[in-house]
Amino acid sequence: MTTQASAPPTTKSQALRSYDVADFPALTGQEEEWRFTPLKRLRGLTGEVQGATGTIRHEYGDLPAGVTVGRIAKDDPRVGSVLTPFDRISALAYGGAGDALLVQVAREAVVGTPVTVRVTGDGADALTFGHTFVEVGRFAEVTLVLEHAGSATLADNVEVTVADGAKLTLVTVADWAEDGVQAQHLKVKLGRDAKVVHIQVSLGGDLVRQYTSVEYTDRGGEAELYGVYFADSGQHLEHRQLVDHSVPDCRSYVGYRGALQGQSAHTVWVGDVLIQAEATGTDTYEINRNLLLTEGARADSVPNLEIETGEIAGAGHASATGRFDDEQLFYLMARGIPEGEARRLVVRGFFAELINKIPVEELRERLGAAIEERLAKAGA
Repeated sequence: MTTQASAPPTTKSQALRSYDVADFPALTGQEEEWRFTPLKRLRGLTGEVQGATGTIRHEYGDLPAGVTVGRIAKDDPRVGSVLTPFDRISALAYGGAGDALLVQVAREAVVGTPVTVRVTGDGADALTFGHTFVEVGRFAEVTLVLEHAGSATLADNVEVTVADGAKLTLVTVADWAEDGVQAQHLKVKLGRDAKVVHIQVSLGGDLVRQYTSVEYTDRGGEAELYGVYFADSGQHLEHRQLVDHSVPDCRSYVGYRGALQGQSAHTVWVGDVLIQAEATGTDTYEINRNLLLTEGARADSVPNLEIETGEIAGAGHASATGRFDDEQLFYLMARGIPEGEARRLVVRGFFAELINKIPVEELRERLGAAIEERLAKAGA
């Protein structure tokens, strides 16, 4: 199935969408969507559909009442109902995945215990494809953590539906081994007065490229998208968002923060927010901040905001990339704190606001420790 506007697309919401990878031209690296991505490091994920030979394991403990986890066949009508791929690798993943992991939250279930699903790769030498479907019923509330670890060369799609009046806090963690490669498309569809809070954490892997898109289906939808990433020597961490406001009276906020250290550490953040003509009363803001800790690191940051109506509540965007604030360092060192410890305090403070949004104490502590370990390794 292929969908495309009859006239040439003027916005990303009108771009080609297809489940068939053959409908997408071969990638050259000259495309606007791919010009920052080192295609050779994707290890064949830009090729034609082929049988997956790698594997990933899904693990989860005892599930609280109201939550079920299982598998559904690819011909289940839910698969593909939220996300139609609009790039080549997402289509490759759709064609290559055999079935889908289903995480289901019952209607009106208020789940007080966070649900964690661990995705572990068993090797990076072979291509692996995955598909996950998250279904949150009407007026339900839940916190879901999707953790990724191990070694893999993975292309995967994640479809999320948040029904009317429901609230989902979704935490995704990419903490792959050093040889890990992941290209992911995550799409959220929000019902009337539904809310999603997504915290995306990227630490591990050789190359991680994550695309998050949001679609509103009725009034009152809210999306808060946060990101924390720390790139070390040689790592490429890339985050892209498309928030498509197509109905009135919805809200979005995007806030990503990243730190970089080491030679050839590279991060990319591209935030696209579209307010269509019908989306009167929209309130939106996006911001990206990057902290360069050493020479040789590079952060690319591109905020984009397209507005097709003047009847909005508010809209704005911002981006900032820089080094340590000398005044902050001076303030701390003047009070007897050694320079190395002062630098670590500045970095911890830079990330603290977003890490504290993760409603799982054990995970917050683990992420804080991982950041500390990286800073200590670099002698910051």
